[in-house]
Amino acid sequence: MKQQQMVEDIDESFKLYPYVKEAFLKVNRELFVPKGFGLMAFKLDALPMQKEQWISSPLTVAKMTQHLELQGVDSVLEVGCGSGYQAAILSKICRRVFTIERIDSLLKDAKERFKKARFNNIFTRFDDGQRGWKEYAPYERILFSATAKKIPTALFDQLAEGGILIAPIEADGLQIITRFYKRNGKITSEAIEPCLFVPIVDGRVKSDKTLFTS
Repeated sequence: MKQQQMVEDIDESFKLYPYVKEAFLKVNRELFVPKGFGLMAFKLDALPMQKEQWISSPLTVAKMTQHLELQGVDSVLEVGCGSGYQAAILSKICRRVFTIERIDSLLKDAKERFKKARFNNIFTRFDDGQRGWKEYAPYERILFSATAKKIPTALFDQLAEGGILIAPIEADGLQIITRFYKRNGKITSEAIEPCLFVPIVDGRVKSDKTLFTS
């Protein structure tokens, strides 16, 4: 009931495509929120995680998902796995989801959630997501889950021809969900709406807090 109500609340604020709505109904958000926040799992609020990170509001996840235009898409790359909730939603729409996380402890927790809930089409990598994941490129869609002033060239190189990349872009002190298109090898973009994400950070963080930048 709570999950159904959450999806209805999202749909009231942001009209969902039927296939996106179905994906949200299939993924138990409570599995992805930190311990102690179970009572808030189905509210449209962002929630804190470890390492000063946040699990985005379900409304924000819905917007990012829908703006990717995923119907019929085979492969999607997510930069910034976090709790794993966004990847789980994507996995109910796309055949293959590749997700990268730079904080080792976050990725380990997300992998445990994927295993527990039997998400078998999500592939994870511990790395600085700004490099992308060249081995499985090109990707039809790329979702960049942190605010950046510009998108690394490596990610556009790994975007398939005709593909879409969604990212929160910082400009003039604002964060704007921006949709990039790759057509005939050229990148064009359109601003969609204001948003609020954590900023992108370089390097990888192991559990012992050692920082790797190579």
